[in-house]
Amino acid sequence: MTERALKRETLHAAIFVEHRSALIEYAAPILGCRARAEDVVQEAYIRFTQNQDTATRRIDRPVAYLYRIVRNLSFDWARRQSLEQARQSDERVWWMQPSQPRTPEQEALHRHQLDAVRRVLDGLPDESRVAVEMHRFGGYTMQEIAARLEVSVTKVHGLIRGAMLDVVRVLEETAGAGTDD
Repeated sequence: MTERALKRETLHAAIFVEHRSALIEYAAPILGCRARAEDVVQEAYIRFTQNQDTATRRIDRPVAYLYRIVRNLSFDWARRQSLEQARQSDERVWWMQPSQPRTPEQEALHRHQLDAVRRVLDGLPDESRVAVEMHRFGGYTMQEIAARLEVSVTKVHGLIRGAMLDVVRVLEETAGAGTDD
């Protein structure tokens, strides 16, 4: 390493150390997280030193250049995060997806299974049926169901589990009956 390169590297390190805290404070509101801001500032330092090591490029205002790198990296990261969150929120659960067209046989089996599930739910004691409906269809937590039914959370868990085991048993029976033909 030449003496000039060593001086430049020492200057870069000194600028970075002097402005590191301010750079983190600058990036944190953009990223919404101080830990991510520290990561971005470290990445900015690497880019800052790599870009200035080229002999063909001289930076007149290195502090402003460093802030610009932090800003660009922060916005790039935030953009990536928002795209990822948007992609994840677009992914709906399987039962919310439009169904594929079925053959008449598949449609008949499906209706038969739905009828079987309806009969199981109708045959449950009121407390069990309400717990299952609130949990599976209403999205209520077990604590909320327990408060509504005035029972313990353990009791609610048992009610739901027992009812779902009945549903699974009946669905397995209907699936087995459909394959015997």
